[in-house]
Amino acid sequence: MESTVASGRRPGYGQLLRTAGAWTFLLPGFAARQPFAMLTISIVLLVQHTTGSYGSAGAVAAVTGVSMALFAPQSGKLADRFGQRAVLVPGVLVHAASGAALTVLALADAPVWALFAAAVPTGASVPQIGPMVRSRWAARLQGSPLMSTAAAFESVTDEFTFVVGPVLATALCTGAHPAAGLIAESVLTLAGGLLFAAQRRTQPAHGHSLADARSKRTSALSVPGVRVLAVAFLGIGSVFGGMQVSLTAFTEEIGQPGMNGLLYGLFAAGNMLAGLAVGAIAWKTGPRRRLMIGYAGLTVAASLLWTAHSVVLLGALGLVVGLFIAPALITGYTLVDPLVPASARTEAFTWLTGAVALGQAAAVTVAGRLADAYGASAGFAVPLAGTALALATLVALRSRLAPKASGRVAARGIGHRVPVTVD
Repeated sequence: MESTVASGRRPGYGQLLRTAGAWTFLLPGFAARQPFAMLTISIVLLVQHTTGSYGSAGAVAAVTGVSMALFAPQSGKLADRFGQRAVLVPGVLVHAASGAALTVLALADAPVWALFAAAVPTGASVPQIGPMVRSRWAARLQGSPLMSTAAAFESVTDEFTFVVGPVLATALCTGAHPAAGLIAESVLTLAGGLLFAAQRRTQPAHGHSLADARSKRTSALSVPGVRVLAVAFLGIGSVFGGMQVSLTAFTEEIGQPGMNGLLYGLFAAGNMLAGLAVGAIAWKTGPRRRLMIGYAGLTVAASLLWTAHSVVLLGALGLVVGLFIAPALITGYTLVDPLVPASARTEAFTWLTGAVALGQAAAVTVAGRLADAYGASAGFAVPLAGTALALATLVALRSRLAPKASGRVAARGIGHRVPVTVD
């Protein structure tokens, strides 16, 4: 497929959105990913209400996240091999059923082990809409300079869901019923997922349609750079998880639980605004260097969260933390294109998404325990620890984020090579 970018034209959002067929998967994809940001916070609010423990609530949410992290790459691998529709349709059906089971068990005051059992299929069946949309962009743009713009656009879209999702889930759980958030998440996932799965024309070619047999055997995790990026995304997940639990505990401590959605929305809004800026700038610095700089800023910003003791200060710090997350996410996703063969792209994107979920799962567990034992402020130490460890790994292994000299990534389906700048 030819690049959709005319040479000499500066990549931008307008040009990206004029890509042939883009709107046929963007709108359904937006609808289908909307519930994703509602899941963890809905589980935390429901289980905390029924058990009275942030530790138990965080643990159940963590089981969901771990399950998703373990199964998401397998879902991506199956989508690369058999097509996205073949994975999505049964997945959203299972997710809706298991989400309903988790809700019923929580309301019935079932033991925590029963909630864990229901949380496993709930997390395992989370539809990987974001990676699937990114894979569709990659298939249509194939080496174009618009890939970075597409990564930024997807980050903005993701973060818009993190602005709307937690606010909506919190409003439903606190204003309607503690189970309303999880019920809404299950229904929206089912409807949105089936709608996205129906868009067959923009679905990337799957394994049986790819000619390069060597490419078929490539596992995304066998690429060293993907493993390094997964560690970086684990750290980002620790920010998401630590913020969700600690903000919930903080607003409960001050007697204003309804402020939780607003504070998390400010955090996500910073992420979204930064994503817009990253996609609009014509960068002269390569994504690898931008990743290092952005991640260092994220670590510094996260180190200040535990010092906040007022809603205003915490909202401001959350906004700043969000401003640094988007550059790290966008550059990480951008680096996948030169590092990973086309036949393993969806799997690579799901490894990164799964790493975020795994980091989030660990963070909600640890932050929940700390909040129970020492108060909300202690939970904010989790994002600091997670990002600091990930930054150290990035600095030590940064050379693995450069593609091999031969790797303008085989099986890309274009007849010319496109220079890739990583520094």
